Amino acid sequence: MNYLITIAALAMAQLAHAAPPEPARLAEQLKGYYFDAARRGDVAMLKEFTTASYDLNTRDDKGYTALILAAYHGQGAAVDLLIGAGADPCAGDKRGNTALMGAIFKGELRIARRLADTACQANQRNHAGQTAAMYAALFQRSEILQALVERGADMNAADGAGNTPASLARGELSQARRQP
Repeated sequence: MNYLITIAALAMAQLAHAAPPEPARLAEQLKGYYFDAARRGDVAMLKEFTTASYDLNTRDDKGYTALILAAYHGQGAAVDLLIGAGADPCAGDKRGNTALMGAIFKGELRIARRLADTACQANQRNHAGQTAAMYAALFQRSEILQALVERGADMNAADGAGNTPASLARGELSQARRQP
């Protein structure tokens, strides 16, 4: 529990605009603690960050948010806390992949259901043109695929390689189209 005291002191110093000896180092330490808490599902630590008004949509060098990390690592209570505190469930990483896509990929179905109930568009795409429905079809997550269809997922939307959720559900995988 000593880390809670340390994090609270660091956060209070940041919020009070105190001038710590190395502000950049402090910010990186806070970010590291924040992302570690999300990966581990440390709800107590995450509550400290929300109480301190920490930016819940802070990103790491890969563009991951704490919500993306919590979903990917199967930390349902952390996902619930972060969404409830205002973390953006539609945020994508540097590749455009969302927390929902990560949860589907990892087979975290309860978390994927929770994320499917957020305000994100059912047809939100990553930078390769893939949707959450494509992930659900590819990884045979039929429950989630059905939930996404009920929320308006387009089963005929094609990614850059020509794959659709419908074709992926049938086990058909298109080869990437080559640009001349």
